[in-house]
Amino acid sequence: MDSGILRALADGTRFRLFGRISRGEVCACMLPDYVKTSQPAVSQHLKVLLGTGLVRMRKDGTKRIYSISEKGRRVLADVSRW
Repeated sequence: MDSGILRALADGTRFRLFGRISRGEVCACMLPDYVKTSQPAVSQHLKVLLGTGLVRMRKDGTKRIYSISEKGRRVLADVSRW
């Protein structure tokens, strides 16, 4: 696992976002309430997660839907072995 992924997940908010996204697709509009953080802050955290390749995003009309990527699944599998 590279240091960029570790740095990304070291942040508590990003770790919680990643955990929520790993349980199934979710609209970005639902995430601020989940992590009790502003929409702009959540957007910045999601940008970091996207940059590491842990999650992916697709558009559905005006909504942005996030899901875990294959790389994210491998990271979860690695972490669960610790």
